[in-house]
Amino acid sequence: MKVKQVSEPSFKKYGRIITSVQEVSSLLEVMNEVDVPDGVIYEPSVNALEALPIAQEIQSKLFGELPIQIGYCNGHNHLLNALEYHRNSEINVAVTDMVLLLGSQQDISEDYTYDTSLVEAFYVPAGTVVEMYGTTLHYAPCSVDELGFKCIVILPKHTNLALDDCEREVGEDRLLAAKNKWLIAHKDAGIKWAFVGLLGKNIEVK
Repeated sequence: MKVKQVSEPSFKKYGRIITSVQEVSSLLEVMNEVDVPDGVIYEPSVNALEALPIAQEIQSKLFGELPIQIGYCNGHNHLLNALEYHRNSEINVAVTDMVLLLGSQQDISEDYTYDTSLVEAFYVPAGTVVEMYGTTLHYAPCSVDELGFKCIVILPKHTNLALDDCEREVGEDRLLAAKNKWLIAHKDAGIKWAFVGLLGKNIEVK
């Protein structure tokens, strides 16, 4: 599929490039010490990142002083596999170059299926800070080379942690996979307990 630049106008319906928080070097320095696994790993909250002075600036400027968590998603990935959304924006800091596969919550069908042909791909250069709006469907970034990717993920506190009540069988409740995380998976991904509703190809970024 065609990979667009995150600076292109077509990204604006999904999010924006953040310029109000520019000095992210301290975050990147911490991430330089973090390995890239063979698969994909997500850590929602990392003390070494949250203890940095910039964390307070991000909390104030980008989340209106709501408590936040700063973690990361690292690994090697070339497949869509699933799409998720939150009830709020997500901030990503690209530690390495990466590709985001994105869609719109408004395009989810009434039966909570989603056609993967609607997904768009965006190249995000290392050092770029992007906001993805709450209605933007997204999942793990894709690698652009054999070295894999590193991405800092900033969200309201407790997002993506385990649910207290896992008995959800009706309507949108079936999509709730973790706190503040609604997820639609592709059948080929084999994600345990996930709602399978992505129709079409499990998109691959080569």
